[in-house]
Amino acid sequence: MRTIEIYDTTLRDGSQGEGVNFSLEDKLAITRRLDEAGVDFVEGGYPLSNPKDAQYFARVKDLNLSHSRVAAFGMTRRRGMTAAEDPGMKALLDAGTSVITIVGKTSAFHVAEVLGVSREENLAMIADTVAYLTTVGREVFYDAEHFFDGWKLDADYARQTILAAAQAGATRIVLCDTNGGTLPDEIAALTAAARVAIEQSGCPVAIGIHCHNDCDLAVANSLAGVAGGAAQVQGTINGIGERCGNADLISVVANLALKLSGYTVLGGTGMAHLTELSRFVYETANMSYRPGQPFVGSSAFAHKGGMHVHAVSKAAESYEHIAPEAVGNSRRILVSELSGRSNIAALVTRPDVKNDRTLLDKVLAEVCRLENEGWQFEAAGASFDLLVDRCAGTFTPRFEKQSYNVVVESRDGQDVRTEAMVKLLVEGGQRHEVAEGDGPVNALDAALRKALETVYPALARMHLLDYKVRVINAQEGTAAKVRVSIESTDGETVWGTVGVSENVIEASWLALADSFHYFLSK
Repeated sequence: MRTIEIYDTTLRDGSQGEGVNFSLEDKLAITRRLDEAGVDFVEGGYPLSNPKDAQYFARVKDLNLSHSRVAAFGMTRRRGMTAAEDPGMKALLDAGTSVITIVGKTSAFHVAEVLGVSREENLAMIADTVAYLTTVGREVFYDAEHFFDGWKLDADYARQTILAAAQAGATRIVLCDTNGGTLPDEIAALTAAARVAIEQSGCPVAIGIHCHNDCDLAVANSLAGVAGGAAQVQGTINGIGERCGNADLISVVANLALKLSGYTVLGGTGMAHLTELSRFVYETANMSYRPGQPFVGSSAFAHKGGMHVHAVSKAAESYEHIAPEAVGNSRRILVSELSGRSNIAALVTRPDVKNDRTLLDKVLAEVCRLENEGWQFEAAGASFDLLVDRCAGTFTPRFEKQSYNVVVESRDGQDVRTEAMVKLLVEGGQRHEVAEGDGPVNALDAALRKALETVYPALARMHLLDYKVRVINAQEGTAAKVRVSIESTDGETVWGTVGVSENVIEASWLALADSFHYFLSK
């Protein structure tokens, strides 16, 4: 069994992605989660680049990490000075980490055109930096920037750069596909060539791989690097990062642990928490989940086609390459106009309905009719349950709408005022209530509560979590239908409801009323 080190650079390389911005507390919280998952190395940032990274290294020492080692990131010394004189070296040492990752130029093109120094000076910058940091007691990882492009341009010079780092004392030589344009077969071949070159030099240095995703191949390239002899994989959680991002460590780890034989990662633990880790980073970064993200996405084990659902109900492996629980995910059965009877049977919770083929067909026909009009039940399980009850003739409403009215008033120099009035039949009597709110939906919600809470005091536990509006047929302009999705909770469970209409207030009422009906039916 080969142990593959996992080196996370979410806090540095990941933070360079467009729209990604971590606070100091965010970075510390993610570090704790990475440590709990068993990640071997956490790259905290570049201490000379900004005060926040410098503060991170001061604070991270107090976290009492049980597994992860924190690394500081920096560059080779500047030209024309010694490593000891370089302020970048001082900042790296002041960070106080036992591991320092140094990035240097491998491509002769970048040495001449970007760095603007001679080839000999670049080699000296690499060797001097690594040797100095090693001499003062730090373990040094050397990131060979643009390694694959550089090797293809001038293999002899690229070889000299990584040997300069290895011979100066670096313990890892990390091969970087910085532009993300190399293909997997090239990655495997050139990683093997670099490994052979280092072995022949007599330096016992392990190889690492660091891939970017510009060809959508970063995960495949990372696995190809491991096949070529890499013992460390660098990347970010969820693949966030500059341009098209980095290798997604979630997928890298899952593939190494669950799909390939002969490898151990994360100390042999942590697989069952990958989904949780992925979503924690999304939430911390204030980013939306990717539903189709392999292994951990909400759609990764979601089945919509009737043929698929029918097969999965008999044998899950018929359309699932692993058990979703292996990575902390779960199977979802979706219902839509593409559904068959199997989808409906899998979703209904009532035993008497599951075996009633006539009723299942009736529910399926109603789903198809409504979806044709713009309804969607994939995220509206509560509305689907109510639809089943209505089709079965067992729906007993706890209230009936007689009418509602919403008034929005705006005057010069004054705030917008919204008022809703509802007339309901509740327990055989009429309730007529008026309430104000922050917008029409909030006002309707408040008026509904006033009308119902005296009869159903349990409604005090229920509140809305989320409200979304989507235009269905945008070509109709302001006369287009809209779909309103509402997410509600009672503090213990969460449910979704949906409403569709040309009128956004009516669509909101339908979704809101369904949410109340569902809660009261429980």
